[in-house]
Amino acid sequence: MRRVTVPLQLMGATVHDEGTDGLPVTMTGGSLRALRYEMPVSSAQLKGSLLLAGLVGEVPVAVREPVGRSRDHTERLLRSFGYSVTDDGEWIRFEPTGRLETFSVVVPGDVSSAAFLVGISLLSQTGQLRIAGVGLNPTRTHYLEVLRRMGAVVGIEEGTAQVGEPIGDLIVGPAALNGVEVVAEEIPSLIDEIPMLAVLASCAQGTTVFREVGELRVKESDRLGLLASNIRELGGLAVVSGNDLVIEGADYRPTGEVRTDGDHRLAMAFAVLGTVPDARVLVDNMECADVSFPGFRLMLSALGWRAS
Repeated sequence: MRRVTVPLQLMGATVHDEGTDGLPVTMTGGSLRALRYEMPVSSAQLKGSLLLAGLVGEVPVAVREPVGRSRDHTERLLRSFGYSVTDDGEWIRFEPTGRLETFSVVVPGDVSSAAFLVGISLLSQTGQLRIAGVGLNPTRTHYLEVLRRMGAVVGIEEGTAQVGEPIGDLIVGPAALNGVEVVAEEIPSLIDEIPMLAVLASCAQGTTVFREVGELRVKESDRLGLLASNIRELGGLAVVSGNDLVIEGADYRPTGEVRTDGDHRLAMAFAVLGTVPDARVLVDNMECADVSFPGFRLMLSALGWRAS
């Protein structure tokens, strides 16, 4: 929590927190001042919170991300309401030049949630899947580029944009996948899709390496450790080496029980791995998938697959 509260305190916010993780936390409203801040990690949540603090406080904010660029939904929304948000490749600068007003918008399907449907189609033996009305923000779709490098063919039909966010359909079918290297600069733009990419990599030919993914240790669970241990539990080959995740692809039939620690993305990723023909995958908590994808299990059933 201190990733957020420390820079807010630099802006003049009154924050009282307790415990090693900064919780519980109490915040008191008041005037804010301008901020120029080098972020410790590339994080859309942290960046967005500081930009929105600048909006509420009506003060300039400049932030710098250490590696790569995180998702830019907040920047696009702010620009659509007349706020100045510029990016010179190093610093993202916000100026309180606009006005946020009531608006009506069609919220597109979440492209991160669509990743699990894409994964199902890639692992299937026949057919083609169209996923309609998906948000195609380029800072959210880099996992599609990684899949293309792995050998997938993913078509895109673009539609009408909403408040600066492009929308369209994804079209995908079965594919034979190969291992790839995903470098550190790519990670901020596909951090949420690594669980899906990892389980697909376990079925690919060759070695896949995700570089510098230590941030996965502080998600809803220790995703880094659980991805490797669960893949091994199901009969695949995966290890954590420092902050890297290394997966040796194999032609195997995943069999065993998956521990999720209540992490929705792990539950869905390994449920998708369970759609491999003759697989026997038991996920210990499929209910947690409802956090980000309500009805995920019903969707699997509608497509002809079963999630345990």
